[in-house]
Amino acid sequence: MSGHSKWSTIKRKKGAADAKRGKIFSRLAKEIAVAARSGGDPAGNPRLRTALLTARAANMPKDNVTKAILKGTGELPGSVYEELRYEGYGPHGIAVIVDLLTDNKNRAVADVRHCLTKNGGSMAENGAVTWNFEARGIIVVPKEGLSEDDIFEKAIEAGAEDVDTEGEAYEIVTGPTELHAVVEALEAAGVTSEGANLTMVPKTTQKVEGKAVASVLKFIDALEDNDDVQNVYSNIEISDEDMAAVMAE
Repeated sequence: MSGHSKWSTIKRKKGAADAKRGKIFSRLAKEIAVAARSGGDPAGNPRLRTALLTARAANMPKDNVTKAILKGTGELPGSVYEELRYEGYGPHGIAVIVDLLTDNKNRAVADVRHCLTKNGGSMAENGAVTWNFEARGIIVVPKEGLSEDDIFEKAIEAGAEDVDTEGEAYEIVTGPTELHAVVEALEAAGVTSEGANLTMVPKTTQKVEGKAVASVLKFIDALEDNDDVQNVYSNIEISDEDMAAVMAE
């Protein structure tokens, strides 16, 4: 889990800058709208419940959330988004999975392919990368007021698989279908999360060191800056020292 944990830390630190560009709310609105196609009542729609939890953690305005739900249910006009997943290789041999929500498939695939080739990577066939990843739920819980013993006990009782304590916050790991049930059980136990999402965790990681770190993160940033891209998953592993150096720049 070390590679995933370190990348999560980087993404949380990058979050403030992303929010200034309005990308977080835009991506959340897309996800909420797509989730709401299966029903606008979160009580009977696990994907929508998870999307709303993430929106709450990001302090997304309630009006934005409501409009996104209504667009998804067809009560307000909106774009029809197609869900796509592409696999590929980036600089220094890293593997990536790119999830998109787009209203223009041709544009989306062309943009992803361009980003990969521009950075010395390439597109991969379906399954060439995903075999090395496992779907998992990740719940982020602030460390304040919770010891490691406390969070382990509460998380396991809630149905979680494991807890990663290495980062700035606790990351509780769940099976992909148990995510929301664990969130609810934790809240019932008095533990409030600051985010929950489904992710792809690498089984084995690719270590990236020194000057290569900056080029790899620039590549990931380029993918994430695409308006059609919702998530980028990678098998990169970065040491604490190299990560600190990057964040200090």
